[in-house]
Amino acid sequence: MSTSISHRDPRIDFFRGLAFIIILIAHIPSNWMARWIPARFGFSDATEMFVFMSGFAAGLAFGATFYKAGQWLGTARIFYRAWQVYVAHLLLFFFVAMSMAIANDWFDTRDYVGQLNLYYFFRHTTDALVGLFTLTYVPNYFDILPMYIVVLMMMPIVVALAKVHPWLAFAACIALYTYNWFSPISLPAEVAPDRDRAWFFNPFAWQLIFFTGFSFAMGWLKLPPLRWWLVAACVALVVVGVLVSHRPIWEASVWLTDLRAFLLEWRAKTQFGILRYLHFLALAYLVVWALKGREDWLRMGWAAPVLQCGQQSLPVFLFAMFLSRLYGIALDHISVTPWEREWYLVVLVNMVAIANLIGVAYLLGWLKSEPWRVRRPAGQADRTKDDRPKEDRPMTGAAVPARQPAE
Repeated sequence: MSTSISHRDPRIDFFRGLAFIIILIAHIPSNWMARWIPARFGFSDATEMFVFMSGFAAGLAFGATFYKAGQWLGTARIFYRAWQVYVAHLLLFFFVAMSMAIANDWFDTRDYVGQLNLYYFFRHTTDALVGLFTLTYVPNYFDILPMYIVVLMMMPIVVALAKVHPWLAFAACIALYTYNWFSPISLPAEVAPDRDRAWFFNPFAWQLIFFTGFSFAMGWLKLPPLRWWLVAACVALVVVGVLVSHRPIWEASVWLTDLRAFLLEWRAKTQFGILRYLHFLALAYLVVWALKGREDWLRMGWAAPVLQCGQQSLPVFLFAMFLSRLYGIALDHISVTPWEREWYLVVLVNMVAIANLIGVAYLLGWLKSEPWRVRRPAGQADRTKDDRPKEDRPMTGAAVPARQPAE
């Protein structure tokens, strides 16, 4: 949310990496440490952080293509990215499904296939495979990437509208969100033959926060100035979020319990309730201004592991989802009953899981650096270059005079 943000602005990588770590902790089953993630203290959570930062990063990575290379090539690039995410979605499903099937065979601690409600896939494999590849079979655990795919494919339309006027593009996103709120556009998930439900993350609702991030990256939206009344309003919304979201607080008050019930629809996750949007924007406004001029704090050594996670976004997200199931199995081996587990062992499992995710991020970064390429020390002469005068160099093929046979 800045007008002068660089391609490798540390805020993008830091908060995206932080979102992945939170997602890892949140998806470890029966993990009491998940009680301390942001979702337990406000209306929004790591999902909003992930989708907003994905929109921002998409603006930086792909936005200029539509203007430099044209609308059609920009669209082709977006569809290629959507294809990559689609393949990643399939890969995540098969790896997790395979792992849960193996866990059921090896351990008798819990029914891991049933825990993820995957028996439809194993018992109705033909129908489930068709549904998986056509995105009409979308189990709960595997629902965020399909939403991301649909939102990505909206990007060419949004950019085309922005070429008319930037505000027209954002107005279209608001209009779609509003229409979807009053008349939800359902996409079938078909998680079982007798259950007819829609995608958990409705892309026509969640596109609003994605394109908010995208619009800031493109410069269509500007960071609101620092005003005391804006700060006060944002702080008030954050405080209300804590009061009605943190269980020990709202359970102790009948009034807060009633208020929480009243606000339930406005914080709905599937249709991306407006309170989630406003709460995230309030937090973002406070954080961005708190870090204004202090962005280098996020480049210090303590933040390096989180930055590394944010830089390897899609694969780190996939590993976070995969590792959370494996470390859930590890917790079950301490005790299947969550409250019978020693607290220090639960903390240890979470710390090892986070370290594992960070290790994966560093490994991916190392592989991306192409360490197998030979790099010469600075100042060393290029041995492949012949510095001799032209007349002293041996003649080759095309340079050989006509009367002299080529070697």
